[in-house]
Amino acid sequence: MGLLKELLLLPAAPVRGTFWVLAQVTAEAERQYYDPATVRRELAALDQQLTDGQIDEAEFDRREDLLLDRLEHQTRTASDPRSR
Repeated sequence: MGLLKELLLLPAAPVRGTFWVLAQVTAEAERQYYDPATVRRELAALDQQLTDGQIDEAEFDRREDLLLDRLEHQTRTASDPRSR
């Protein structure tokens, strides 16, 4: 039965392979996006921009909230039993 199934699904192999690659790329992009070290570097750069006067306090607060949400996302998914 397994061989028959594979023979029937063979024409769809390129599509299945494409979806697998897309899933891998998406997973890696999300890993990098939510990586705590990356978020901390971006927070440090944001603080430097505020110190240098490149952005104002309101822009700093808005962008800092977004970065802290990304940092918190890692903690939420690690403690969520559904993510395992």
